[in-house]
Amino acid sequence: MLGRAIRVVLLGLLLWAALRQDDIPLWGEAAAVAGVLLASGAAWGYFRATYAHRLLPSLALVAVLLALAVAAQVTGFGGPALVLWCGCGILALERLPLAAAVPVTSVALASFAVFNKDVWLTTASTVAGLALAGYVARLDSEARGNAQRLLAQERAAREAEAESAALSERARIAREIHDVLAHSLSAQMVHLEAARLLLERDASREQVLERVVAARGMARDGLAETRQALSALRGELTPLEEFLTDLVSVTDGGEVTVTGERRALPAEASQAVRRVAQEAMTNVRKHAQGAKVRVRLDYSAHQVTLDVRDKGGRPGELAASGGGYGLLGMRERAELLGGSLDAGPDEEGFVVTLKVPV
Repeated sequence: MLGRAIRVVLLGLLLWAALRQDDIPLWGEAAAVAGVLLASGAAWGYFRATYAHRLLPSLALVAVLLALAVAAQVTGFGGPALVLWCGCGILALERLPLAAAVPVTSVALASFAVFNKDVWLTTASTVAGLALAGYVARLDSEARGNAQRLLAQERAAREAEAESAALSERARIAREIHDVLAHSLSAQMVHLEAARLLLERDASREQVLERVVAARGMARDGLAETRQALSALRGELTPLEEFLTDLVSVTDGGEVTVTGERRALPAEASQAVRRVAQEAMTNVRKHAQGAKVRVRLDYSAHQVTLDVRDKGGRPGELAASGGGYGLLGMRERAELLGGSLDAGPDEEGFVVTLKVPV
């Protein structure tokens, strides 16, 4: 707005200087107005060329403005000529590259100094003031350009950050749903495989039906766990201790021990503990039927540790079923959180230990 206001003022000065002279015939006034309009068009083209960083067209349009100033001086319009020289000097210093701006400004201000009728001290002060004004305008233009570039970079960075956050959230939701479905389908496969073996052995209808109903229940539980996972991602988590107790209660002799100062965990850490506990219990039912399970949840200063141990039990008929990728997926989940997962046999049975920093 300030730039537009200055251009309007300069146009008004040109028109006033061209028309205020006495004893000008009508054709002279028309020529003066035409010259002012031509100078305005050349100035507009100069602005567009400098916006596009086109040096040669910019220099050509400045030359047109200087030529109009010379023509105005020759035809007796000294006022408009002085205004054009001053404007060319300031605009060249503001908008052209410094190597081109200095010669153009020097020519324009030197022409102003030669044809200005004021005393030399006033002329010298005016020339110095115009050069200073052009330099200040140049610094202001550079500062505004840098500010606009920084603003554009900041906006681009914010957009990239928002996109990265959205992709991260999508990956987290996808990983969560994948783990839920993998656990649910693995448990269903255990029961369906058992039903198949029972059918091959000509077992009773009640035994087969029991396994099919169990698989159906696992499918229903899988849907419920999917909804629970989505709720957990929104921060709607049930107490972790209660979840572990319910999970272990389906086994005979299961035990849950909680040590350390209990506190709320981040959603991802809590979900990692839940998924590892579920996978460990699935492996117990699959590989150590009838085993007694001990689950210990330890809250320390900087991490939470889940330890799942089974004692006794016997390898089930379905020990060879499944792809064996459950614990691998849990280990990857733990590593994404900066933790670790160890799983392997000990003297009494099988141990799964998860450590997650919080």
